[in-house]
Amino acid sequence: MGESIELTENQKAWLRLETLMAVMERARNLELAKSGLNIPQASVLYCLKSSSEPLTPMKLARMMHKQPHTVSALVHRMETQGLLTTKRDMKRKNWLRVSLTKKGEEALKRWAVATTVPDALSCLSKKESDTLYAITKKLHNRGLELLRQMQPDPYSEPLFW
Repeated sequence: MGESIELTENQKAWLRLETLMAVMERARNLELAKSGLNIPQASVLYCLKSSSEPLTPMKLARMMHKQPHTVSALVHRMETQGLLTTKRDMKRKNWLRVSLTKKGEEALKRWAVATTVPDALSCLSKKESDTLYAITKKLHNRGLELLRQMQPDPYSEPLFW
């Protein structure tokens, strides 16, 4: 066999976090499948319901921290399923406005009562829950900072034709 690799404490913590998220995501997707949804679809429905303004696929992508083409494809699949509708913006013809349908509203209600997996956090004490929130908020902000560093502004580079 090859040499063993010694991981740093940060790498070990990262692997533990990654494994935790994979397990919880799989469980949540199995739970949501009973209501005909998956996590990305539920996220889109929730964003649409909770937004105070009309949303475009681009705004949804930003809210969900996903690539625009990924969200656009998701929106079109969800439209085919009857969960939402898209309409061209009358003022800005190149914009597509996304809105919930009655079927999407019903799916969102089913999502809201599917709480077995999120309720797994109830095994934490109030202090542990508050600590987890503070830690995840700090890591989220650091992750956004890393994304900004790794994805420079596409317009800052000179174009070569």
